[in-house]
Amino acid sequence: MKCLGIKIIKVTALFLVLLFSILMLKTISQYTSFNKHIGFLAFKQQVVNNPYWMAFFYIHIFSITLCLLAGLTQFSNRFLTENWGLHQIIGKIYVYNILIINVPACFVLGLFSNGGLIGIAGFLIQDILWAYFTIAAVFSIKKGNIGNHKMYMILSYAVTTTAITFRIVKNMFYNEERHDYELFYGLNVWAALFINLFIAYLILKKDSFLTGKINSGKED
Repeated sequence: MKCLGIKIIKVTALFLVLLFSILMLKTISQYTSFNKHIGFLAFKQQVVNNPYWMAFFYIHIFSITLCLLAGLTQFSNRFLTENWGLHQIIGKIYVYNILIINVPACFVLGLFSNGGLIGIAGFLIQDILWAYFTIAAVFSIKKGNIGNHKMYMILSYAVTTTAITFRIVKNMFYNEERHDYELFYGLNVWAALFINLFIAYLILKKDSFLTGKINSGKED
């Protein structure tokens, strides 16, 4: 029953990530007009005329959905068993996308983040953890440590999906009349990170429990 419950949770989580990835894709599509006064850019008028910031912004938003969708395929045991070569290709796309494109882009964007010092610190911490978990996952698989590789990839993907959690929390709890936008934004950056890392911890704890039960059954 516990195994079935975990499968249901995983399927539900994957469905939600896929759903919100599609919704994010719809949101991102508005930026294909390169209008500097739409969406998020309407709140960043102090930097929209900075060509470097704008370049990193477009690089980030047009590539992050690929990270989200690539990660969806990486945690299915059946997919890994039947498509090991494809798993490696998608995994490399995910890693290169994060380390070469999004970590540098998000570092620059984080320096100009909304939410004051709280928001800036939150985004920079996210960026550092994103790079660390992803690099650790790469080194783990190179050493043949599949367990650590899976653990760090789950943690990496937890950071990847903070963008989704951030928007969920904002849509559910932000009230323009009651909340200070800058403070709420900054606290939400941290909330999204803690929520996702906690979920990752629960997943890893459940997987560890099941592995222990399976190994115990084999010894018996």
